[in-house]
Amino acid sequence: MASPHKVPDEYIQGFIKSGQSLWQAMMLNPAAQVPGSGAPSAQSGAGPFADLQLNYFQQQFALWTRMIANLAGQLPDAVVAPERGDRRFSAVEWRDNPAYSLLKQSYLLNARLAGDMVEAAALDEPTKQRLRFYTRQFIDSMSPANFAATNPEVMQLAFETRGESLQAGLKNLLADMRKGGLSITDETAFEIGKNVAVSEGSVVFENALFQLIQYAPLTERVATRPLLIVPPSINKFYILDLQPENSFVRFAVEQGHTLFLVSWRNPDATCGHITWDDYLSQGVMKAIEVALAISGADKLNALGWCVGGTILSCALAVLRARADTSVASLTLLTTMLDFQDPGDLGVFIDEQGVASREQAIGQGGIYPGAELGFVFQTLRANDLIWPNVINHYLKGKSPEAFDLLYWNADSTNLPGPMYAWYLRNMYLENNLCVADRLTMCGTPVDLGRIDLPSYVLATQDDHIVPWKSAYRTTQLVGGKTQFVLGASGHIAGVINPASKNKRRYWTGGTLGDDADQWLASAEATPGSWWPHWIKWLAPKAGKPVDARSQLGSKKYAVIEAAPGRYVKVRAE
Repeated sequence: MASPHKVPDEYIQGFIKSGQSLWQAMMLNPAAQVPGSGAPSAQSGAGPFADLQLNYFQQQFALWTRMIANLAGQLPDAVVAPERGDRRFSAVEWRDNPAYSLLKQSYLLNARLAGDMVEAAALDEPTKQRLRFYTRQFIDSMSPANFAATNPEVMQLAFETRGESLQAGLKNLLADMRKGGLSITDETAFEIGKNVAVSEGSVVFENALFQLIQYAPLTERVATRPLLIVPPSINKFYILDLQPENSFVRFAVEQGHTLFLVSWRNPDATCGHITWDDYLSQGVMKAIEVALAISGADKLNALGWCVGGTILSCALAVLRARADTSVASLTLLTTMLDFQDPGDLGVFIDEQGVASREQAIGQGGIYPGAELGFVFQTLRANDLIWPNVINHYLKGKSPEAFDLLYWNADSTNLPGPMYAWYLRNMYLENNLCVADRLTMCGTPVDLGRIDLPSYVLATQDDHIVPWKSAYRTTQLVGGKTQFVLGASGHIAGVINPASKNKRRYWTGGTLGDDADQWLASAEATPGSWWPHWIKWLAPKAGKPVDARSQLGSKKYAVIEAAPGRYVKVRAE
């Protein structure tokens, strides 16, 4: 059996003939000649698409001539290279083997042309955003790395295993088809409460919507005012408590904070009636009430992440309208309150789609978490979909054990009325950022009434909450605002342990309407933003007092050990 990486002589001869044919075509087509040959230039005035076509032909011409030189024993530079961070073409064959190098570079040129044509199209921005997204999905799906016959690593492994890797991949594919979804990690390697979500604590309250966890102190003295965390309801809370070394929960407790955390219920058919207002009144507001009753503090500090931050902000706007002063400060992590630019998620939102959801589940029902999980995966297809397709189906490998991907695959359902209302009033109509346009829990909502000190974190490469959209929060809430921009994305930018000393963050820019101007005046600091936040929070947490040895209280007795039952329920 011949090696899969040896290029046959007849292929080389055909390769050269094809290059010669392309050369002749270029010479016969004046519009495709290289600059300096007397042909019209890219500035010929023929229009943007003609200019793109001309540039494309010039690059293809350069590619073929360099490939011919490569076959002749020379090693010319590549015409086009993958973008930084693109790991699809890391195998040496993509660089050193003429056939695979041609395949890779032709794909990259075609991908660039498709993207440039989208940008040159005379379309309104929402339409262009949709076209941009779906074009990228098509481009990503057509990568030669995604097909067995054109992936050198797949072919080499098949050669070495005498086809057993392909057979194993077929078995994996059939198993996932029975399962109804792509396996992205070894889900048997983790167990909630055993090797993820292991911080010590107790469930001290529960209702039909959430459990409230109080964590055991790790210091002899704690701040007077507790910290309440409201995670997203569309994911499970333990992204904040994966492993001790990267646990945000553990970090906050180690800094001397009495920590309460909302663990949302994974809704089933019995929860199909729950509304957005319920998440405020029976969720956040109830959690605030219980945390204050147990701690005996005058106020608490509140933190929300993603849609948890949106829910928390709405609840605080209602409470402040009622002259409730039980919250001392607000921290928002990668949260949108102004949905004018929702990024790629906006591609999935239009009047027809929202009306369809309202008709189907708006009055009762459940939106399945697996469907929403797949949407999030498509936003990062080259990280979450195609690498797993290659490893799992083409190479026949078993998924690796990775705690973050285990959490990612642990989807959460949403109540239909809550979800449909959220889609229309936030993503579709962007009503929340207009004062008193929305009424929640019988109270007109004005974000400007949140006159508390606020810490607003965005992340530079966030594909779910664009950082400039998160920045808009600084212009909506009242009180003094500290805006921080972290490096990386929606998850890695937040879960950036201080002990690792990775990445960087920006602070100190001049707040105003323009996010770019803020960034231009901001200062970068290496490492995690966690210590910066702790320092900001300290003056708002009250004086240190002795930590209590017992969790809960007489009224709110311990129900069960953390992480509780609710987080362990899998979506069906």
